[in-house]
Amino acid sequence: MLFIDDIFLIDETREGVNTKLERWRSTLEARGFRLSRSETEHLHCRFSAGEGGVIYEVAINGVVVPRIERFIYLGSIIQGNREINEDIDQRIKTRWQK
Repeated sequence: MLFIDDIFLIDETREGVNTKLERWRSTLEARGFRLSRSETEHLHCRFSAGEGGVIYEVAINGVVVPRIERFIYLGSIIQGNREINEDIDQRIKTRWQK
């Protein structure tokens, strides 16, 4: 059995992300793979201060993908609100435990 984790689809618009996600889903399923709807989540990073509180929905086949506020990738904590405090705190705690 083959598993693929931590795929990043990046685009400037929600529509672009949805298009890329649908392309991934259809390509994988055409080749006999399955995209887990129950384990798929998305993180919307607000890099521009002008975006305000706009919430984007990402969907697979019309089903909304749950949104998360933070994601851990290779030991780094990536937060959607542009903050790095949680990542720095985690690194300090990890270092002090050694």
